[in-house]
Amino acid sequence: MRRETIDLNRGQTPSAEDASRARLSLRPLLTLKPLILAHKGALWGAVIAVIVSAVAMLAVPMAVRRMIDNGFAANDSALINNYFLTLIGIGLLIAVASPARYYFVNWIGERVVADLRTKVFAQLSKLGPAYFDINHSGEIMSRLTADTTQIKAVAGSSLSQAARNFIMLIGALVMMFVSSAKLSLLVFIAIPIIVLPLVGFGRLVRRLSRTAQDTLGDASAYAAENLAAHRTMQAYVNEQAVTDRFSRAVERAFDAARQRMRARAALTGVAIFLTVASVTAVLWYGASDVIAGNMTGGRLGQFVLYALFAAGALAELSEVWGEITQAAGAAERLSEMMATIPEIRSPEKPVPLPQPPIGAVAFENVTFSYPTRPDEKALDGVTFHVKSGETIALVGPSGSGKTTIFNLLLRFYDPSVGVVRVDGVNVAEADLTDLRRRLAVVPQDVALFADTIAENIRYGTPGASMSEIRQAAIAAQADEFINALPDGYNCKLGERGASLSGGQRQRIAIARAILKNAPILLLDEATSALDAESENAVQRALDGLVSGRTTLVIAHRLATVQKADRILVMEKGRIVEAGTHGELVRRNGTYARLAELQFGREAAE
Repeated sequence: MRRETIDLNRGQTPSAEDASRARLSLRPLLTLKPLILAHKGALWGAVIAVIVSAVAMLAVPMAVRRMIDNGFAANDSALINNYFLTLIGIGLLIAVASPARYYFVNWIGERVVADLRTKVFAQLSKLGPAYFDINHSGEIMSRLTADTTQIKAVAGSSLSQAARNFIMLIGALVMMFVSSAKLSLLVFIAIPIIVLPLVGFGRLVRRLSRTAQDTLGDASAYAAENLAAHRTMQAYVNEQAVTDRFSRAVERAFDAARQRMRARAALTGVAIFLTVASVTAVLWYGASDVIAGNMTGGRLGQFVLYALFAAGALAELSEVWGEITQAAGAAERLSEMMATIPEIRSPEKPVPLPQPPIGAVAFENVTFSYPTRPDEKALDGVTFHVKSGETIALVGPSGSGKTTIFNLLLRFYDPSVGVVRVDGVNVAEADLTDLRRRLAVVPQDVALFADTIAENIRYGTPGASMSEIRQAAIAAQADEFINALPDGYNCKLGERGASLSGGQRQRIAIARAILKNAPILLLDEATSALDAESENAVQRALDGLVSGRTTLVIAHRLATVQKADRILVMEKGRIVEAGTHGELVRRNGTYARLAELQFGREAAE
């Protein structure tokens, strides 16, 4: 599985040295640019509000200087009134611009995060099982929720605060120079003393933020894994041990966060001290000029206010910088996920599958190993053909490769050697959506969702009507128990359908496959969880369902596959026998041995 970090300058996979430099930059935040620019109306509203509020604040010291130098000196009450009215007007402008800025920037933040979560989920939905084989679901959920939330502040308020304070800083510095070039030069000399520590601390904060987020992701992954298996945890009386281990993981996350907070606090403290010390020194020098008559009191007051604005802007920028660097760590983790190229994807120019569907399946010398077990062959030179409408049973011990055949047919993975064909087309050359629409699967481990029964049956066939859902449930022998539930088809299931019995969950899955009405059926122990009475009823439903359709059946219980057109016996990733039930029993090979174990010799024959 390739996991690559986007290099936005070259569009290539960066080297280790480049990656190290990227971790110290804000480059991952550039991935938010398209999401922000997609909402130009709100963005322009925020930009205008930021500029208006900043410029209005920068006008205040000028009014104060004129009032001090002219108003008091001339003893003109009308002039003083005009200055104060001007200040009230400026205050009104700020009162309008600031709430507008708050609304627009927070709207952008919420909108961008919503879009980002949708985009990340869409990317996850495209990644194949190989990705989830090596990445923990809890860690993935941490990225989808915690990391996107971390970015929200940057996409909204932090960026606007940074922009506003940057404008305030530049404007204040310019007006300081206009007020007194000599004092301003002293300030410019002090700026590097303030900025350089900020850059160094910012890099440290970013590294610590990434560590804190990774540690929290590990704790979330462990919690999700154990809560998903809460019955096993409680059955083995392992609650305390699990809680202790999670507590240790949380403490590690807290320690990482504490280090990050210490660095941010130090960053803010250093910035404030250096700023105040520098401004104080400059003002001390300016006071001497006023005493010497080289500067008016109003002009010094104007310079003081602009200096305070500049100092406040720098202090705000230091805090915002900490938030931005923290979010950059989250953006980096998300960019890694978004840069992951799905190994299984539709080709640019797919070969069209024939219409109408034929339902033919072929494996031609297929060899395959799972990514997590590259040295172990799950399939080794498997070849077989299934005609349209034929029913093929796959039997053999666990781990013999039966489910792997389904995985390759659904193209969850691609074979290392050989070709898998559906309706004569190599599945690797077909459009994934078109391919999977021709397949309906009933897995051994049924996947149900915390939704209504109707929606669970409709899953995969979103346009199905209630009448069609009910007919599918009737065919799967599920209608009777569904109607017995409090809300019938509108009954909400618990997570993974925990409120239903194993047999009921299985019948819901069968109804889902029936509703899909695909030309090829994949049944993986479809009746394994049913009692004898339900199994007979569902088997009758399946007998009607497979008529005219190509069906591949995985079964350990040989009684369910005796009527198959052919039985393929698998062992260690190979097909060791093939034939009907009677033919295989008479050969006295692997199948005959399995049949004797299940039925006894006389019954098997």
